[in-house]
Parts: sequence; C-alpha cells; structure tokens
Amino acid sequence: MSETVTHLDDDPGVARAPRGGRGRRTALIVSALVVVAAVAVVGALGLGGGGDEGADAPPRSGSTVAVTRATLTERTSVDGELGYGAEIPLPVKATGTVTWLPASGASVERGETLLRVDDRPTVLLYGALPMYRELGLPVARSASGAESGESGESGAPRSDGKAPVPSGSTAPEGTDTGGAGGGTDATGPVKGMDVMQFETNLAALGYTGFTVDETFTTGTAGAVERWQKSLGLPRTGRVGVGDVIYSAGKVRIGRPGVRLGAAVGEDALTYTGTARKVVVDASAADAAWAVRGAAVTIRLPDETPVKGEVASVGRQATAAEGGGGEGGSGEGEATMPVTVTIKDQGAVGKWESGPVTVEYVGREVKDVLTVPVAALVALAEGGHGLETADGAFVAVRTGLFADGDVEVSGPAVREGLKVRIPE
Repeated sequence: MSETVTHLDDDPGVARAPRGGRGRRTALIVSALVVVAAVAVVGALGLGGGGDEGADAPPRSGSTVAVTRATLTERTSVDGELGYGAEIPLPVKATGTVTWLPASGASVERGETLLRVDDRPTVLLYGALPMYRELGLPVARSASGAESGESGESGAPRSDGKAPVPSGSTAPEGTDTGGAGGGTDATGPVKGMDVMQFETNLAALGYTGFTVDETFTTGTAGAVERWQKSLGLPRTGRVGVGDVIYSAGKVRIGRPGVRLGAAVGEDALTYTGTARKVVVDASAADAAWAVRGAAVTIRLPDETPVKGEVASVGRQATAAEGGGGEGGSGEGEATMPVTVTIKDQGAVGKWESGPVTVEYVGREVKDVLTVPVAALVALAEGGHGLETADGAFVAVRTGLFADGDVEVSGPAVREGLKVRIPE
C-alpha cells in the first residue's frame, strides 16, 4: 500500500503521525478538514470576500502569523521490507558428505571456509567467473598412459617461470618446450582469465612468488602448495573444481539446505550480501518515482530516517494475492519489486529486518508564499481567502498543500502580511 504525506523541507521539528496502516492521515486530508471547519465558521458569521467589512466587524479572536516564502515538498510513502535481499544458492561443486556448516547469519570473507565436505574445506574467493575446471601445471602422459607432473623428476623448473616439459617429450605445435625429442605427449600451460582471477586472490591473501597473469606457472603451483598447507590440505599444487567458490564480495550465510552427514548438493548452502537493503512492492501503475539512482528516505521501525537510493527496478509486474474471492473486488493491484540500497549501514543501527516506509518526492515548489492551512477561510462567494490582522478578508489561490502549510497567491498577498488563524 502507499499513501501521500508531505513535508516542509523535511523539518524534524514537525510532529509526525504514528505509522500504521489505517491510522495514518495525509496532510491533504488534514487540510481538507480544516477548510471544512473554516467554511462552517465563515458561513455562520456571514463573512464575504470584501475588504470593507473589517472596520465594522466585531473583534475577532485567534493568533496571527506572517505570510512566509519557502519551499514546499510533497512526499509519498510506500511500505517496504528491510533485510539482506533474496537468498541465493552457493554453487557448491564438491562431492561427498557434509562434515561442517557455518551458522546462519555468519559473514564469510575471502580466504575463509564456507563449508567442509569429507572434512575438506571449500574456500570463498572473489571474482565473477565460476570455478569450472581444475587448475594446475600441465601433465605429461607417456606412451604407456602413465601421467607425471611437469615439476617431477623430468627436470628443474625453467628460469622463465613456465612449466618445464620433460626431456624427450613432444609438445603441441606452438608450445615452448625447452627441448626436443619424442615419446611422451604433454599438454601446454593452463591459461585463461580464470587463472588470472585465481592468482589475483592468491596475491590478495599474501602469497607471492609468481606473476599475476593468465598463465599457471611453477611459481603459481608453489604458492598453491603454501596455501594448501595453511588449510591443512595435501600439498598438491593443484586446485580442484570443488575447492573454491567465487562471489562478488563477502557473503552472509542464509539457511542451510542440507544437514550434517548428508550428501552435499547444489542447494546445500544459500547466501546474501552483507549490506542491508529495502525491497518495496511498488504499484506498477504509480511507479514513476522508481528510477535507478533516485534519492529516497527510509523510515526504520523506530521512525529513524535513513537516506537510501533506488538501485534496481523489476521488469516483471506481479498481481497481488487475495484480490478476488467472495466479497472481493477482482484481481489485486499489480506490483513490481524495487530495491533500495543504504550507503550508511551504520545509520541502520541494530535493525536487520522488519517493516519500514520509503518516502519519495512527489511534487516540490520552490520560493513560494505559504501560510498554515489553518489560516484559510472559505469565502461566501466561493474560493478561499485569508483574514488580515485588521479583520479584512482577501481572496487567494491555493497551490500545493505540504505538511500543514499551503501555497497561496493573489494580488493582495505579499511576504510578511499578517493573517489571522481563527480559533
């Protein structure tokens, strides 16, 4: 649901109505009630719009205020939900039995363990590419079909940091073997952007001895062995598909989809980002405000205002449930999800989830003449007017109503003019 509320420059001193579905009232409704009351008063007194009545009229009670020049801002409020966003399954590719899981709500950073499968850690690294193949030095295959690592007894590492090829082996055309001969078949070095992504993470974790590039070298393998030692793993120098999982940054663990002792699966663990955000089911018919980058104000469950920004708008509208049935009015109003991010996470305080309201600017008028809505009176000949301090009445045109004030204009209205607020 949404409702329109208005503010004068978002003045914190202005009292706010308690939030809640049916208990809230818009400034427009309040102003309408005041005008109705004013109509009754003026009608009872038989006041008109002429300026010659003030001299003969009996003294009027009530306070006076000055016409001021200000900026009026109308804001509309919509309901939202504070949280961390939708939970997404982690792409776990390890196979075996789950032997350890993190607690729900725990934060995991680069280099930390996400879960253990067969008591082997699966580590979080940062990157956009998924782990889709094993990374390591090329493997030489002899004529008999046996495999041997390139850093084995075939020779010492090459001075250029590339993987050595056993003496007497034959590499594919274009591969720098450092020797000649035949009898074995060796693949070339593992290359690709996934290698650079992995090496970038190794370097960020403090491991050195290699150049961050697209080639997995003996230097990379040495760094992997030291990393594996720190994790309590066999020092193979190779990284399996199930050994790491990539994400854009640190993650917050969601609800586990598997129990300890069960076989690991693709939905074994879910995650979200660690930043709190707000999701609004905005009316599809009234979502012009939902533009990426638009500034909004979020009011937390304790009414604390926090600045937010529209980050994304859903492309698919969904009809609300419960709109039909007996006594219903047909299908529910179509809505679309709008995600609002919060830059200052500290301003959110202790709140991790809960209902909030999101306020956005509907209309705004700058440098206009304003008076309190309570100063408006209804003239006998129609329209609205103001009663001056000496009892005369002047006709005015009304504009934007905003948080108890109203925009006024007219030939006889000027800044500083004293007008009466009837009791």
